[in-house]
Formats: sequence, C-alpha cells, structure tokens
Amino acid sequence: MMVVKFGGHAMKDEDGGFARAISAAHAIGETVVVIHGGGPQIDAALKQQGIQSHFVGGFRYTTQEVFEVVEDVLVNHVGPEVAQGLTQAGIKAQPFSGRELPTLIGEKKTRLVDGTSVDLGQVGDVVRVNCKKIVELVADGIVPVISPIASDKNTGQGLNVNADLAAAAIAGELDATSLIIMTDVPGIYRNWPDKTSLIEQITNSELEAIKTSFAEGMAPKVQAALEAITAGAKAVRVIDGTSPTSFADALRGTGGTLVIK
Repeated sequence: MMVVKFGGHAMKDEDGGFARAISAAHAIGETVVVIHGGGPQIDAALKQQGIQSHFVGGFRYTTQEVFEVVEDVLVNHVGPEVAQGLTQAGIKAQPFSGRELPTLIGEKKTRLVDGTSVDLGQVGDVVRVNCKKIVELVADGIVPVISPIASDKNTGQGLNVNADLAAAAIAGELDATSLIIMTDVPGIYRNWPDKTSLIEQITNSELEAIKTSFAEGMAPKVQAALEAITAGAKAVRVIDGTSPTSFADALRGTGGTLVIK
C-alpha cells in the first residue's frame, strides 16, 4: 500500500497529471491512500475574510477563527475537488475528514521540530490512527482522500494537522511500502534555498542527526519523513509534484529525496 501526500502548488494539477499518476500506481498493483493539503486555498480564503495568519516554525498558528476556515476549506472544498478529479479520470475515490470515526486522533502540538516549546493554538500532533474506514474503502477498490483534521483525544475539539505529518502517521499505521510527499519543491535541501544542496538519499538516523538545521516549510517535511519511517513505513520520497514526470519517476524508484531506514 502506498500513501501519497498531495499538497502545495502541486494541487493546481491543471493537466490531470495527479490522476494519471494514481492510475499508473494501480497499474503496477499498488493500492493508494491520499492525504491532501491546501495551504494556498486556505491562504486565499483567510485573505478573502480579512483574517491574518502567521507561521511559527513552518506551522500555521491556528485560532478558533482560523481553524473554522481551515476545516471548511479542506473538508468541504479541497477534498471533494481532489476526489472529483480522480473520479472524472475513472478512479473511484471518496473524500472524508480525519475527524470522522475519528480516523486521526491528536493532541495539541507543544514543540517544534527542533524541540523548542511553542503554543500554536489549535494545531495538533497525531497520536493515534484508526484505519478502519481507510481499510474498508481500499478493500472496495476506492481511493480514500483524507483531510488532515484531527479530533483531540481529550476534548474532541478539532485540530489543524500539518498534512505531511498526518500522511506520515497514516503511512506508519498502515505499514506502507512507501510514503510519497508531493510538494512544490524537488525534495529536501540541506541548506534551503541553495538549489545545489538537494539530498538524493539519506537514512533515517542521518536525517535525525541534522533535523534541527531545517527551518520554515522544510522542517515539517523532515519531521514527517522521520515519523513515517519510525512508525513503520518502509521508505519516504519527497518529490516535486509540479513536475509532470516526478510521480512516474518515483514509481520507478528515482527522483526527489529518498529517506530509508
């Protein structure tokens, strides 16, 4: 089973490349689970409503007001649009929120990737995954399309979860053959934005040793790769989802940054 995180500007997918990539995975016998992001769409919705948003260590500070917009955009708009695109390409797909069942159970995030204590409001870490609905859909030949919203394990309150980290938790729980993180950069860089510092392959322990050197949006991707491998995923590949060939390359075992045990 392959878990795919679909996010960033890759989600424009104006030429239907994402659906073709999923079809290609099915053609080689892989079942696929999709977790989607929606940062650009959330930014646009917040701006339209005159709500300011800021980031701390690569995570969006989430007030109740911001959370309501985040949940609405992801669950009611982005997820259904991703599923519709797959369906129109002949791939059975069903969108649902991580709060259903709930599938994603979380707690408020209190530390950044580098260990710094932080208050991010309603931002969560996934502490448990209930895969019941995911497994049932996959068994019926349907691609689950999951919004990264969790339910607080103590209060049931909704939590905004970074989509990379939600995908990592799901990949680990499913013992996925691989987690593919589709984003809008070619992979993990040692010294972002130095384009010559792209890491082609690295072990989990090597990445763990340098994780505190990453900042902004690169930090959650590094954390996601580490958490996915630790939780049971066999490998993680971070690729440029805006490239029409990157997913096909990933299926062949090349491109982006590969993180292994």
